[in-house]
Amino acid sequence: MKLDRITVNPAVCQGQPTIRGLRITVAFLLKQLAAGMTPAEILKAYPELEPDDLTQAAEYAAWLASEQSRPLPTPLGR
Repeated sequence: MKLDRITVNPAVCQGQPTIRGLRITVAFLLKQLAAGMTPAEILKAYPELEPDDLTQAAEYAAWLASEQSRPLPTPLGR
């Protein structure tokens, strides 16, 4: 797995994984996809991104999910 587009720098976005040192986090991109934006829409909205950035963000998330297990959040009031 190649993740050369994912960077972690404590001085950028509080050390969250970002795309190539940009102030665009992997989490932000995943939330945009989960909200229904298409990759084409994301690339149009953020022209500094490239298609491989989205691919590696998804690969990073898949790797992270397979390496760590956490309980799902419980909605308040339940």
